[in-house]
Amino acid sequence: MLEQVRIDDLQPGMYVNKVLEQTGSLKMRSKGIVKTQRIIDSLKAKGILVVEVDSAKSKFENAVTNAPSAPVEESKAESAPEKPKPMGRDAINEASDLYENAVSIQSSFIKSLKKGAPKDLSPMESLSHSLIESVFDNKDALSCLTMIKEADQYLLEHSINCSILAGIFCEFLGYDRDTIEQVSLGTLLMDIGMSSLPEDVRVSTDTFSNDDWEVMKTHVEIGIDLIEQCGDISDLSLQIIEQHHERMDGSGYPKGLMGDDISEFARIAAIVDAFDAMTSNRTHKDSITPMQALKRLTATENLDQELVKQFIQCIGVHPVGSLVRLKSGKLGIVSKANPKDPVNPQVMTFYSVTSQHFNEVKRIDLSLYEDEIVSGVRPEEFNLNLPKFFKDVFINQMPL
Repeated sequence: MLEQVRIDDLQPGMYVNKVLEQTGSLKMRSKGIVKTQRIIDSLKAKGILVVEVDSAKSKFENAVTNAPSAPVEESKAESAPEKPKPMGRDAINEASDLYENAVSIQSSFIKSLKKGAPKDLSPMESLSHSLIESVFDNKDALSCLTMIKEADQYLLEHSINCSILAGIFCEFLGYDRDTIEQVSLGTLLMDIGMSSLPEDVRVSTDTFSNDDWEVMKTHVEIGIDLIEQCGDISDLSLQIIEQHHERMDGSGYPKGLMGDDISEFARIAAIVDAFDAMTSNRTHKDSITPMQALKRLTATENLDQELVKQFIQCIGVHPVGSLVRLKSGKLGIVSKANPKDPVNPQVMTFYSVTSQHFNEVKRIDLSLYEDEIVSGVRPEEFNLNLPKFFKDVFINQMPL
């Protein structure tokens, strides 16, 4: 059953189908369950007046029923956010299922665009919502999966990884949930125009010619055109698609924007885009380690360097999911950052470099052990098929 609900009467648990009245011209991402009073307050601040609510899809099991229209003061217990799950076996399995589903949804969406099927953004909106749910609930596990990369899935995984990293970064920066979901959707869709480029350009193994480069740059405008055919999308999400290749010094494309003329969220997208690309094996370039990628970001002057510094603070010197070599001769995967002691995170060890064999997976807190990280490493340095090992062995052996 559909009904019109004024913003002052909107309650957590209600499913908002669309915006009916608002001040200004901002396009809002509107479908979905309103989770918290904070989101409602954010909608008010953005000028939303009346929304359409689908009572059949509303879920009130976690919401206060018969509440007065004015927000009541929450107790500390009610307002405190839930603690994220530690990265154990259950959490990583849950995140892995979500990630595999994300790849499938992304693949189906791209195929439907290529076939000229009716343009429908709802699967991608639902996906971005699910990814951000997991960012808030299961951040370390999801972050870890962005580092376990399949070389032949780069074009699909890259946008998903960027969406996750941008969500994590925006949460760190303190943005509200609705804004973070709009950023997630924008980064998820920012390279959608790549699907329409000629394959010899899209997966080229050679250095681009000038003509190839000009073709590559058209993916931004193609993406904008495709997404605008899909119905309403927020201005924020659309700006990310339009501007994620613009650069602070005006050297970017398609418009050569400079400095503050570039949306802050597009500048965030540019950083996570560059970071994930550098840490992935691509047809024309091998990956580098996350530590090397972070150093390269700080040396890339046409990125927003203030945001780069904050990004490094957010994901840490040794990002979760990084493959590292310890002084003891073991290899491990970083499983949890240590904000108070960034160079000594928690690591799950699984391989002995000295004996060249796999060991039982063990979680160690380097701040409590006489061991330390000596370097980040690439799986190829030890002939590791990390995605296969991670799925077939590591997950099953890791602590609960």
